[in-house]
Amino acid sequence: MLKYELSDADLGGVRFGISPLCELGLSLRAIRDPSQYPLQLPWLRRTEEARSRLDLDRLLALVDDRLWTPDFLNPRPQSPLTRIDDEFAALERISAEQFHGDLIRVHGAVPPVFAGPARPAIRRMAGILQEFWDTCFSPHWLRMRTILEADIVYRGRQIAQGGLFTMLNDLSGAVEFDGRVISVRLKNPASRTEKADGLGLTLVPTMFTRRASAPVNHGDPPMLMYPARGQGAMWETEQVRNPAAVVAVLGEVRTSLLTALAAPASSTELGVRFGVTASAVNQHLRALREAGLVTSARYGHSVLYFRSELGSALLLG
Repeated sequence: MLKYELSDADLGGVRFGISPLCELGLSLRAIRDPSQYPLQLPWLRRTEEARSRLDLDRLLALVDDRLWTPDFLNPRPQSPLTRIDDEFAALERISAEQFHGDLIRVHGAVPPVFAGPARPAIRRMAGILQEFWDTCFSPHWLRMRTILEADIVYRGRQIAQGGLFTMLNDLSGAVEFDGRVISVRLKNPASRTEKADGLGLTLVPTMFTRRASAPVNHGDPPMLMYPARGQGAMWETEQVRNPAAVVAVLGEVRTSLLTALAAPASSTELGVRFGVTASAVNQHLRALREAGLVTSARYGHSVLYFRSELGSALLLG
């Protein structure tokens, strides 16, 4: 059990963030033990051929049999807009002490593939992670990020409607909040209690934890990684009850867009997925929203679109 003691200042400093590097590192769990992550089996199948060309010995040396990863792969994001390039640059600057120390806390010793001088080992690690990102994550990241952003939008609505207490207690079955202390049930049998000391609490939605995850190192700024909502819809293809009838009413493009909006998406993402210009996508989405089939919410600089109950009723009957 991990407990974070939160002061009034910490409760006022609860924030959300998205870390592409954290997502990349946690995905190694699914490669190590696919049975633990059934929702991501489609991603594993789609990337199997690309992964076969990677240095898996070095990649899998970054996760142990307990599915722990070193904390340098779980940086505390400052916002939901974190860029992977910035995180890779920071990763290459970590100290030898942090590199070796975080690996030892996970494995008990530095894995042989990372033995020797730290700086060359860090560069080799960063290189294989970059290759992993380019081949297995980059093609799917827009979709993944949209799901993570949509989760944050949902949590914000929970805070507005039911307060911080309701939102924190809904993050995961492994998380409990009593108004002052947030308790997280982890696989680690050792219990520890840490004071946030005015650093706030960073909440990071992820597609690669089933219950909840937290930093391995004691004394790190409070951070909690929790399972994002809606990730099961990422790879699903819904069966429209009578596709020909819906197409006859809406047209093929609008029917495809409405079907895709089983999970929230931005107009930019939809344009990329369907090969439609941004202006055309926005025109179709505007028509669907005016008909009550789609709703939307602003998130940062983006607008996320959601299928309404009426839209789902039209498609699925």
